[in-house]
Amino acid sequence: MDYKNAGVDIEAGYRSVELMKEHIKKTMRPEVLGGIGGFSGAFSMEAIKKMEKPTLVSGTDGVGTKLKLAFLLDKHDTIGIDCVAMCVNDIACAGGEPLFFLDYIACGKNYPEKIAQIVGGVADGCAQAGAALIGGETAEHPGLMPEDEYDLAGFAVGLVDEKDLITGKDMKAGDTLVGIASSGVHSNGFSLVRKVFSMDVKTLGTYHEELGTTLGEALLAPTKIYVKALRQVKEANVRIKGCSHITGGGFYENIPRMLPDGVKAVIKKDSYPVPAIFGMLAREGQIAEEMMYNTYNMGIGMVLAVDAADADKTVAALQAAGETAFVIGEAAAGEKGVELC
Repeated sequence: MDYKNAGVDIEAGYRSVELMKEHIKKTMRPEVLGGIGGFSGAFSMEAIKKMEKPTLVSGTDGVGTKLKLAFLLDKHDTIGIDCVAMCVNDIACAGGEPLFFLDYIACGKNYPEKIAQIVGGVADGCAQAGAALIGGETAEHPGLMPEDEYDLAGFAVGLVDEKDLITGKDMKAGDTLVGIASSGVHSNGFSLVRKVFSMDVKTLGTYHEELGTTLGEALLAPTKIYVKALRQVKEANVRIKGCSHITGGGFYENIPRMLPDGVKAVIKKDSYPVPAIFGMLAREGQIAEEMMYNTYNMGIGMVLAVDAADADKTVAALQAAGETAFVIGEAAAGEKGVELC
């Protein structure tokens, strides 16, 4: 009896690491010290010398049950982008610059090529965010997970000068709310998605004219990473007063997190086009509108609060960064919460 007979293939683990290295190389930043394969990742903090009050910000998250679609379609090259996005978007929301990222993959059986595809997606996400992938862990769990399944989670650390933290405390009635378009469902609400649509290859592989793609492709579209877009707004000398990453809980749970007491967000539903995938979800699942806005991003992945005088400049900066942005509402006096009209 040996470890391989018990279900853990050490040699496969070695091969996975070797296959990962090519992907990881493209995420390197000058601050990364040493290479991949050590017991920890080292990152120089020389940059903090340039700040008045350097502050670390961090985020951790996973991909959730969206992974089930990746298993069914045997497509694993973009799911890592979702994992990175869920972490670094939260850091950017606080005004931080993501520095480095670590991933954790738990699998029933280590298939090196599949693991490399997953990490390739993680590396793509890190490259989009400007973060270095400095380490991670792949754990083989025979008997605990099915051989062809895995779970994926990550952890990111960023840096911001305390004076540049986005807290929402200075928001006031009359501020403009700018929404940045999402790429679709992103990585939340998939337990409901999986109840609405049959989870089989035929259903997911069916092309829909209203989507312009197959259902599976629409649902697996990777989460947008907004790090560079928010940096572009800052470089345009716009002060972002509040920022909300629209994840699980949709508009009703996430937007209030950026609001101070006595301020509500008034969102105009017709101020932007809602992507077709949400209409299909609501129709096929007979989901009430309030529940849709309480579960999904409804086409807006990030909401920024800026002074009304900076609204046009903000939209222009986001467009220059390659994003689609809309003025979707305003802050108003009232009980903290969201009002859709």
